[in-house]
Amino acid sequence: MKKYIKTFLFFFGSLVLIAGCSAVKQLSDALENLRRVQFKIAGVTNFRLAGIDVSNKKKISDFSVSEALQLTNAFASRRLVSDFILNVDARNPNDGSAQKTTNSTAQITNFDWRLLIDDTPTVNGNIASPVSVPGKGQTVVIPLAVNLDLYEFFGKAGYDRVINLALAIAGEGGSSRIKLDAKPTVRIGSFPITYPGRITIVDYEFRD
Repeated sequence: MKKYIKTFLFFFGSLVLIAGCSAVKQLSDALENLRRVQFKIAGVTNFRLAGIDVSNKKKISDFSVSEALQLTNAFASRRLVSDFILNVDARNPNDGSAQKTTNSTAQITNFDWRLLIDDTPTVNGNIASPVSVPGKGQTVVIPLAVNLDLYEFFGKAGYDRVINLALAIAGEGGSSRIKLDAKPTVRIGSFPITYPGRITIVDYEFRD
């Protein structure tokens, strides 16, 4: 009986060791692949300021009389709320072509972000649900819903400057005024891994 127990323990120990080595390799591969998941700001859409759609506005004079009155009243009340979608591109180049990488889908399970406008920290948030980024080199858009009181952060600059800032963000190339300070958690395989430090996401190149 003791012989059988020893034999069983030997094989059980071997299986645990093999499983442990496999888990370590999977974790190592996941960490290597995580390093290659990249992000950049793709642009701003659906921008509304104090309830007004500003997507077709380029300057203050483009607002109608009623819209201008609505904006000045909002500013006078010291509350100028903007709502918009900030689109972030995520790219997972883990297609297996690079050394030590495998074709792996990256699932972004957490995306803790803070929005900076002209390098001023403003609001923060997270994704509503996980986002899958297949390991085929294509780009997946992560839409972040932003609700921001521009008066709270920029009201001291004056009415004209705040409205022009909103128009700049909503306009073509407006995402250049924006940065994201983010700390993603990405699941590759069976391992959810949080970035060891925060990353800065901008609009002109992918950052890994």
